[in-house]
Amino acid sequence: MTHRSLSAFAVLVVWVLLATAAAAQQSTDSLDTAPPGAPTINQSLEMRSAGSPRISPDGHYVAYEITHTNWESNAFERELWLADTATPQRIRLTSSKGSSYDAHWSPDGKWIAFLSDRPPLLAGAKENKAQIYLISAAGGEARELTKIETGVNSFSWAPDGRSIAFTASDPQTKARKDRDDRYGEVQVISGDYSMTHLWTINVPAAESLEGGDSTHANNPRQLTEGNLFTVGAYAWSPDSTRIAFSAQRDPELGSAETADIYIVTLTDRAVKKIVSTPGPDNDPVWSPDGTEIAYETADSSEYAFYTNHKIAVVPAAGGAPRVLTAKFDEDAAPIGWSAEGIYFAALQRTYAHLFRVNPKTEAIERVTSPNSFIAQQFSFTRDFRQAAFVGAADNTYPEIYVSALRPFASRALTANGDQLKGFHTARRERIEWTSPDGNAKIEGILIKPADWDPNKKYPLLVVIHGGPTGVDRTSLAADRYYPMEIFAAKGALILRPNYRGSAGYGEVFRSLNVRDLGTGDYADVISGVDYLINKGWVDRDKVGAMGWSEGGYISAFITTSSDRFRAVSVGAGISDWMTYYVNTDIHPFTRQYMHATPWDDPEIYRKASPITYVKKGTTKTPTLIQHGGSDKRVPLPNGFELYQALEDVGVPVRMLVYPTFGHPINKPKQQRSVMEENLHWFAHWIWGEPLTEEIH
Repeated sequence: MTHRSLSAFAVLVVWVLLATAAAAQQSTDSLDTAPPGAPTINQSLEMRSAGSPRISPDGHYVAYEITHTNWESNAFERELWLADTATPQRIRLTSSKGSSYDAHWSPDGKWIAFLSDRPPLLAGAKENKAQIYLISAAGGEARELTKIETGVNSFSWAPDGRSIAFTASDPQTKARKDRDDRYGEVQVISGDYSMTHLWTINVPAAESLEGGDSTHANNPRQLTEGNLFTVGAYAWSPDSTRIAFSAQRDPELGSAETADIYIVTLTDRAVKKIVSTPGPDNDPVWSPDGTEIAYETADSSEYAFYTNHKIAVVPAAGGAPRVLTAKFDEDAAPIGWSAEGIYFAALQRTYAHLFRVNPKTEAIERVTSPNSFIAQQFSFTRDFRQAAFVGAADNTYPEIYVSALRPFASRALTANGDQLKGFHTARRERIEWTSPDGNAKIEGILIKPADWDPNKKYPLLVVIHGGPTGVDRTSLAADRYYPMEIFAAKGALILRPNYRGSAGYGEVFRSLNVRDLGTGDYADVISGVDYLINKGWVDRDKVGAMGWSEGGYISAFITTSSDRFRAVSVGAGISDWMTYYVNTDIHPFTRQYMHATPWDDPEIYRKASPITYVKKGTTKTPTLIQHGGSDKRVPLPNGFELYQALEDVGVPVRMLVYPTFGHPINKPKQQRSVMEENLHWFAHWIWGEPLTEEIH
């Protein structure tokens, strides 16, 4: 490969990043520094986070996960912790190789079941598969409950505590093994599915568990089987005799709209479909008396990714469903049903809250407060008087909280925000501007340097979220992909626009980019840039943009459609919608947003594709491209298509491929590379620092 000089404004070189430990260590030695007051990239990657809280039935304890970085195994691993809700005491509950996660309390509160992929390997296995383990709430050794060949996907205690339901994927059939022996590995597209099915396993008596006996002697029992459907979410009936579940025709993401609600009876394994409305039906929740089931529904043959999901209720014996939240203008899904109503969580602009709907009157009330608070991942006590959840206020780090539900008065149980002590983090605030077409108010998060001076002009970096139904918020988080705290400490303003299509602003707003992808999204971003320029805060000659997934697509649109940006970074972005459509694993997404296939309306696909505008005369923005080599959501050809086009028109471009990764880059060493490459790219093009072709 011939390397050509940057000074000649020639094309940079494509690097295929093999993601070796040596390369990662090289970049660590050379770049693990940060401006005063900001965490380094390594420090950011090593910050712990807490999630998945599960409150005990009596409310005395909360089990939760802490995610930490294991550089040796190159993994973000999870361990279980236990917090006393009445004291500051926090205890680490598990400690092993691999991860332990998804804790669930036994109904009597004496045991905690969880999933773990800890060693040893099952005989003949190439990697550890998650199994169910049991541990006493008082601590001690965990005991393995299952030995499932394909691993356990999810599980749930029966209300009577005698058994646990779980889902697992079917193992490879003998016919498939015979075929592989005869022909080698061959993949049949839209075939060779491995369905997920429901199982139960008895929980040994307490004396056996306390005595340390082997607990996987009880053979699991399969409740559903065959190739007619694959099981998704599920819930036990209050009397432990039935399980309601959602299932779709196959595991393809594009088949999600076929999901319906079923019930299986444990005694005879009889399966009955009780809901079959247009669009997907998911997440069943039983009424306290076991006579009804609430569930999430699209309730429309016009279902699309951008339309509202609603809560409906159907008799457990079957019958006509009744929609409860038709007037609630956001996605709603039931998470618990008490005597007072059905609880559900929903986004509200940049915040998130818990709501309760009365199934008789359909009246909805918000439970959590204040308005400017993010509350999510709820679990409830047996009597629904208390809840545990993950929460964060403006400019605070997410913590595990506990609160009564009447009145709501939250209290933090963890202090992970202490990791930021000693750093001068940038400040986040919400701003608002009007879209160029006047159709909407666009909200964004403005991140200001700690020493912000409104009389100065700053470089501006636009960091664009994915989705498109993602949403950016004012809470703090450890940086991933883009080292925003370092950018701010170097003296940049950072804009995170919640462009049209973002979640939290209602169905009409989420629909504004239908048949307007790229052009409408870009207009929202550029109008936010103009808003800040008009405030007198931005050096218009030092503006950059970056984003992953949909954010990468909008960044690619900026590269090919604008000469106003000094540098761009495209992460796993779409460059050609036709290329995307025929390669992706989620075809309905494209058809729904375009209202057509490429064969029905090639012009809308052309209009929305960044690649269309490469020869329009404005394409000259230096562009960094980063992509997972095994990405099925936005397949790699999109990255190569943009790279080759920019190379052909003489635009500085650098491309890195992370060969074994899918859509997210989800291991710490490779995330370190992604972060350092972005830091290096914008440090050069925005701040004028030296740029080399070294892998970072």
